Amino acid sequence: MAYVLQIDFKMLGPFGDEMAEAFSDLAKSINEEEGFMWKIWTESPETNEAGGIYIFETKETAEKYLDMHSKRLAGFGITDINVKIFAINEQLTKITHGPLN
Repeated sequence: MAYVLQIDFKMLGPFGDEMAEAFSDLAKSINEEEGFMWKIWTESPETNEAGGIYIFETKETAEKYLDMHSKRLAGFGITDINVKIFAINEQLTKITHGPLN
């Protein structure tokens, strides 16, 4: 069963094209994480927030990534993060065209 990992936190930027340029190496490295399937990057310059919606193959791989990523964010000075992990109902997600492959 696949799992969603939702993370968001306060961040003063960069956003948009600058964020894409600044974090492209990080994005490439995430592709190598165990159990990682895909990520949607989120940002709100109006509220100074950023984060992402991740899909992992198992709850264990989502939790393992969260542990590592929390430490990485702390290294950037970001310690107040909001996190949720949800199981995905794959049958309903397929009906609504959710990409689980």
